[in-house]
Amino acid sequence: MLEIVLQGILLGFGLILPLGVQNLFVFNQGATQPSYLRALPAVITASVCDTILISTAVLGLSLVVLTFSWLKAVLYGFGFFFLIYMGWVIWRSEPIESTMQRRSEPKKQILFAASVSLMNPHAILDTIGVIGINSLNYSGAEKWVFTVSIILVSWIWFFGLAFAGRQAVKFDSRGKFISLLNKASAIIIWGLAIYMGLSLWR
Repeated sequence: MLEIVLQGILLGFGLILPLGVQNLFVFNQGATQPSYLRALPAVITASVCDTILISTAVLGLSLVVLTFSWLKAVLYGFGFFFLIYMGWVIWRSEPIESTMQRRSEPKKQILFAASVSLMNPHAILDTIGVIGINSLNYSGAEKWVFTVSIILVSWIWFFGLAFAGRQAVKFDSRGKFISLLNKASAIIIWGLAIYMGLSLWR
């Protein structure tokens, strides 16, 4: 069982570590909200959405997507436009000073976190293609141990990411680092969108 837990943990970290829309949003919420507690709606929403994606991948959704090639094309096409839009939103995000002066809006956090988690085809395909396929190596209790291990990594990561954002802002009271991070993040996201567009074209 320990070997299964370790594989789940390593696989979870391998998928969640790369810089993506979801990670950037959670980090930014930790940095821009007036307190850590006010960033929790985004953290919990992202964690719950990942739990849903991981669970459905393990339960067999991966086989459906991998069987129908047109479904993958639809996801990539939607993902191209979605990521272009998300990059634009992040690029135009407000400076940290004005953001921190505004009242926290949990509903907007939840909706945004859910959209970047559940409407990001790249993340969906990664989850389905990697976790779903690897889960086929297990059955019964072993499969659930494998699944829960990955889910725990996701929850720990998002709580830690928001905390890291909170710590970063203490050394960057003027928001210069966050502003540069937003610009760099938008460029990375647009690059990913172009990659998805080229994959669709091919």
